[in-house]
Amino acid sequence: MRNIRRRGAVALGVAGLVAPLTLALGTAPAQAASCTTQTGPYQKQVEKFLGRPVDGRQSAADCKAIQAFQTKHGITPNAGYAGSVTWGVMNLMNKQKAVGNNPNKDGACPVNKGRIACVNLTLQLSWIQDGRTLVYGPVPVRTGRDGYETRTGLKKIYWRDIDHVSSIYNVPMPYSQFFDGGQAFHSVGLSMWNPPGSHGCVNMTTTTAKKYWSLLKNGDDVFVYGRKPGT
Repeated sequence: MRNIRRRGAVALGVAGLVAPLTLALGTAPAQAASCTTQTGPYQKQVEKFLGRPVDGRQSAADCKAIQAFQTKHGITPNAGYAGSVTWGVMNLMNKQKAVGNNPNKDGACPVNKGRIACVNLTLQLSWIQDGRTLVYGPVPVRTGRDGYETRTGLKKIYWRDIDHVSSIYNVPMPYSQFFDGGQAFHSVGLSMWNPPGSHGCVNMTTTTAKKYWSLLKNGDDVFVYGRKPGT
């Protein structure tokens, strides 16, 4: 059984509860590498996404634009090559944008549970709804990578810790709301499109995690479905 540390806390507030920790760590954006002159297999798609002239040929300006995108989102190597990982992130962003304000259009997340937090692994989106009414979102999230997948199914928030600290990695997991063993909603200081993903938790920006903290409580339902790309 693992111990769980909290900053400034004397007790867990839940008698006898020790949650296994599943942390979503990622690599901070690396310093820019030398720009490649190679034309990538997704050159035209990447050029279009970045608003560059779409000619399918790598230029110095193309490389700098691609490299800036890679650095911002922690994509490595960040040499400005229009490869599958970079295009995969961009393509996911396009799909997320296309959802608009109707994330549960297919009705996959239950509408008969009242207040519920939904997580679509396929699109890496989450939102809170009450019946058929959208309460908050959708917002991009970062879920479990291959081998550490965020588990699917209907769950409930069973423990909340605003200043949680991982005893495994000794790093903060602010605004943690645990819903399946060590898997929780919590904020991270990474891009939501930082590959390959978390160690099982549903990562959020600080703004989103604070909003989820204010809108959810112990006992609220969480529904996770779909499959994260690459898992």
